Amino acid sequence: MLVAAAVCPCPPLLVPDVAAGAAPELEAARAACTDAIGVLAAARPDRLVVVGPAELSGRGPHPQGARGSFRGFGVDLDVRLGPAQGDGEPAERELPPSLAVAAWLLGRTRWSAAPLEGLGVREPLAAERCVQVGGEIGARADRVALLVMGDASACRTLKAPGYLDERAVGFDAEVGRALGAADVAALKALDAELAHELKAAGRAPWQVLAGAADGAALTGELLYEAAPYGVGYFVATWS
Repeated sequence: MLVAAAVCPCPPLLVPDVAAGAAPELEAARAACTDAIGVLAAARPDRLVVVGPAELSGRGPHPQGARGSFRGFGVDLDVRLGPAQGDGEPAERELPPSLAVAAWLLGRTRWSAAPLEGLGVREPLAAERCVQVGGEIGARADRVALLVMGDASACRTLKAPGYLDERAVGFDAEVGRALGAADVAALKALDAELAHELKAAGRAPWQVLAGAADGAALTGELLYEAAPYGVGYFVATWS
């Protein structure tokens, strides 16, 4: 059963080495993410599952200890999704950027509360399948926690990655309300086509969360909400 969840944005700019001179602009977001992960640890889960958007090569499961890198963003920085398990260095796929950011956040907080694993979710995954996957995750252990990575719309300003789309503000407002209220039904009902048009990479992971939380009666709190660079970022906790 799902006992806690943290929702965090996943731009590589959260990592100060990647952001460089712009690092101070997201310090409040980093602090909120740290607080959110603290809620996960306090829930004493048996297992933590980290879910984030991924392209085809990064979709599917990623084991504890899987490696990620920010070299694609011009920074010589490697991360691991929690401590490595077993002997040797098994061949493994590299973490998608969203899970690499999660690995960096968990390393920053020195996560040791429970075993963990990652799951990369492709954006086209239908809402019904996302909810089903979430339900399967929630049933894996008596006490499951989720770290859900994903950004809202990328169309909030003229200089945003997706240019300005007047629908973005309303979409993000509903997402923020649903995350802050732990509104499972509202997350399930997010329009996948609209989310795609607005470049909201968090839609599928949020719907995985909705599936995992179905029947758990968790309470939500929105810790951070902003749209720097024209992209909607939210940090929330469910417990």
